[in-house]
Amino acid sequence: MLSRVAERMYWFGRYSERVENTDRLVSVNANLLLDLPKMVKHIWGDLINITGVSDVFFRKFSRPDERNVVKFILADESNPASLVCSVRGARENARTTREIIPAEAWEEINELHLYVKKNVSKALVREGRHRFLNDVMTFCQQLTGLLYGNMSHGNAYDFIRIGMNLERADMTTRIVDVGCMNLMQEQEDIPDSFDDILWMNVLRSLSAYQMYRQNVRDRVNGEDVVDFLLKDPEFPRSVGHCLAELEACFNRLPHNDLPLRSILHLRRLINEVSASNLMESNRLHSFIDDVQVELADIHNQVAQTWFGHSAERSEQAMADSS
Repeated sequence: MLSRVAERMYWFGRYSERVENTDRLVSVNANLLLDLPKMVKHIWGDLINITGVSDVFFRKFSRPDERNVVKFILADESNPASLVCSVRGARENARTTREIIPAEAWEEINELHLYVKKNVSKALVREGRHRFLNDVMTFCQQLTGLLYGNMSHGNAYDFIRIGMNLERADMTTRIVDVGCMNLMQEQEDIPDSFDDILWMNVLRSLSAYQMYRQNVRDRVNGEDVVDFLLKDPEFPRSVGHCLAELEACFNRLPHNDLPLRSILHLRRLINEVSASNLMESNRLHSFIDDVQVELADIHNQVAQTWFGHSAERSEQAMADSS
C-alpha cells in the first residue's frame, strides 16, 4: 500500500471520529444545563479546554459564554478542531481515496458534509441544536457501520481504525481530565450532592453510562468512573480498549516494532495505576498528561513508520488539503 494512501486513510479515520466526539461534547454539555441546579453557573469554557484550542478561541472571543463557545466549536472556520473543519477534512481525505473505501461510505460522508454546511447555523440557537446534533451523530454512526460492514478488513481499513482509535483514546483522556477534575474544582458553588450528576455527565459524554452500570455494581463515583474509562477492556471508548484495537492493527502491519513497543508500554502504565490513589493524591491530572504525551508519541511513530515523515508535517498536509 502506498504511504500516501495509508496517510489519507489514517486522517479520514481521525477526522471522522473527531466529528462524532465534537458532537458528543456539545450535546451532553447542553443536557447538563438541564440537570444542574439553577443556582449553578455552568462554565462553557470547559469545552474549550477539552478541545485544547483556548489560544485560538481567546484571540477571537472575549468571553467563553454559551453562544461564543458553541459557534466556535461547531461552525468556526478558524478553529481547526471545529465540527465543520473536521467534516471537511474527513470528506477531502475520502474524496482523494474514493477507489479504496466503499461507495456507500463516500456517499455518507458527502451527505454529512452537505447537511452540516446547510444546517450548522441552526445549532447556534438552543431551539435547533438538539435536532442538528442528533442528525450528525446518526450520520457518524452510519458511516462507522458502513465501513465495518462493507469494507475489506485489510491494511487500508487498519489505518482507518488506527486513526479512529487514537482520536477516541485522546478524547476520552481529555474528558476524564477536564470534564471531571476541572469542572468540579472550578464549580465551587456546586453542593456535594450534585457530584453524581457531574460524573454521570462524564459517562454520558462517551455514551458510557449504561455500560458502566452493567459492569460496576455501585453508585456512580469518581474512582470507578475513572477506572472504567481508562481500563475497561470491553467498552469501545475506554482507553484500554482503544489501545487493544491499536495493537491488533499494528500487528497486521509491517515494520511495527516501535509502535507496538509504545502501545505495550502505555497499556502496562494504565493497567498498573490505581484511580483511587491518583485521586487521593491529586495526581490524576499529571497522569492524564503523561498518557496524552504517550498517545502523541504513538501518533508520531505512525507518521514516521508508515508515512515517511514527521507527524507535524502529516497533520499540516492534511489541513492544507482540506
